[in-house]
Amino acid sequence: MQQNTAHTTAPIHPPVHAIGDDLVVPRMGYGAMRLAGRPDERRGFTAPIWTAPTDRAETIALLRRAVELGIRFFDTADAYALGENEKVVAEALRPFAGEVMIATKAGVVRPSPTEWVTHGHPAYLRQQAELSLRRLGTERIDLFQLHRVDPAYPLADQVGALKQLQDEGKVRHIGLSEVTVEQVREASAIVPIRTVQNLYNLGERGHDPVVDYAAGHGIAFLPFWPIAMGEHAGPDSPVTVVAAVARELGATPAQTALAWLLHRSPTMIPIPGTSSPEHLAENRDALDLRLTAEQYARIDRATAQAAPAS
Repeated sequence: MQQNTAHTTAPIHPPVHAIGDDLVVPRMGYGAMRLAGRPDERRGFTAPIWTAPTDRAETIALLRRAVELGIRFFDTADAYALGENEKVVAEALRPFAGEVMIATKAGVVRPSPTEWVTHGHPAYLRQQAELSLRRLGTERIDLFQLHRVDPAYPLADQVGALKQLQDEGKVRHIGLSEVTVEQVREASAIVPIRTVQNLYNLGERGHDPVVDYAAGHGIAFLPFWPIAMGEHAGPDSPVTVVAAVARELGATPAQTALAWLLHRSPTMIPIPGTSSPEHLAENRDALDLRLTAEQYARIDRATAQAAPAS
């Protein structure tokens, strides 16, 4: 893959970003997906995202600790633990109503612990929004995202259903997930798109064009799995290069990966998830890391070469 030389400096972007005209959040969020599920021996973590958190009190304490650390953006979905994830997030954050932003998603069904099936029928999206409103205990969802674009229905119909919910006052802002630049353009012609949540990290940069488009249009880009770096070996691999930069910074590789993302775009809001209070604090501290231009460029070269072509 040809190196992208447009991002070989380390700009200092503002530590906050406005989602719409009324919500300003720090550029480090929290992804709640991994709060749900049971340990999967084959994968070593809560892969199915199927059951409610094992220790509800511990989970609530973790989410409230995130607020204490300054995190204000929390991402969940109706498909995580069949709605139980939304309930525990809402319970934990209820004391901070008006201070935090809870984003949720619809457009995926879970027939079994191992299946994720897109379902974007407009009536289904409306139904799920109504259920999310109940589970979140609110009259309006801060950010409602189309979890996946369903090829069985026109994108205009799926986004149109979200717009109707917004027009009715049930949704404040609208976002998309796992979309292309063309799909963002199409949706934006129907309703303002405030966020895009795509897979993006140092080992997976196929959505570079979407990152750039979002930055150019003031759209928040929410990378999920933001700490992953791929499995490429060798002295110039992302894992090796990030580890070297981390040592120079006195930081962890995960913090360094997050810092690179924050330097990559002024509208980037990583949403790492964790069940560890220690890792939660480490992720938050990545906001304070500053990469030199040389460090940024070194990671950029390694990850651009390793990432699949977009």
